[in-house]
Amino acid sequence: MRSNKKQPISGRAQNKADNKVLLWLKIVRPQTLFASLCPVLVGLMVAGKSIGYAGLNGHTTAALTVVCALALQILSNLINDYYDFRRGTDKKGRVGFSRALAEGQVSEQQMRTACLVALGTAVLTGAVLCYVGGWVILAIGLTAILFAWLYTATDYSLSYLGIADIFVFLYYGVIATTGTVWLQYKAVGMELQWANIGQLSTAFYAGAVCGLISMCVLAINNIRDMEGDREAGKKTFPVRFGKTAALVALAVVILLMPVFAWLAFGLSWAVAVLVPAGYLYWQVLHAQGAAYNKCLLGAGLVNVCYVVLVWLSL
Repeated sequence: MRSNKKQPISGRAQNKADNKVLLWLKIVRPQTLFASLCPVLVGLMVAGKSIGYAGLNGHTTAALTVVCALALQILSNLINDYYDFRRGTDKKGRVGFSRALAEGQVSEQQMRTACLVALGTAVLTGAVLCYVGGWVILAIGLTAILFAWLYTATDYSLSYLGIADIFVFLYYGVIATTGTVWLQYKAVGMELQWANIGQLSTAFYAGAVCGLISMCVLAINNIRDMEGDREAGKKTFPVRFGKTAALVALAVVILLMPVFAWLAFGLSWAVAVLVPAGYLYWQVLHAQGAAYNKCLLGAGLVNVCYVVLVWLSL
């Protein structure tokens, strides 16, 4: 027989709290956070190759770098959700991953509060990193916050102008990795002399691969949303030049990955990044509609594969 016993109030409150946690976990898009995490991990491995055991200061700085990078990306994701909803780009029942604002699951005020929490986390951790790394890290932090704002929030937003790819390559690639190496040197009291500049160039090329992978994420997202973006006046690369041109550009981006990996580590395991990236491209060629969402998850896994390949190469 069916039980008529009501769930205790404490149990219902716990379920409600759990659901809220899961909702906000979904809102911050955890499947996208490899874009900020992976270039930092690559930078830590490159720095560790030359510095070795970094001690407490190095490990503390590494942890703060990871937290700050994740906070900045979450901030960018939240701002993107908020202003795409305000502009009418994100609608209920969209082909891509559902957006909480568009689905009515959270209010605009709650989203603004979440933006402030992410910003506060980035500023607090960034302040410590600026103390360690000096004006270079301050410049990176301020421009990263500016980029997060300009990506969607203004009338001339980078994503609506179709030039966001450049900034994705920089901030989720070369800047994240080289900045991480810079911080690790500073954390252990070592100056980057001319003899050590090779470590920055290695970090630059290694980070470039992460940046290219993040460009793939953006390209797949733009191909999937091409029709909706056209209606919303969002002039992404596929909207401007068509799907075929976007697929050709994506192929070029993928072919550049092993080139930069070779420049960073020579003929090593890292060059094999072409294998998962090539499989990703095959998936994109055969994707339709919601199937592009699996491709986006696949791009995140390519970043993880690359981190493992870098570890095997050092």
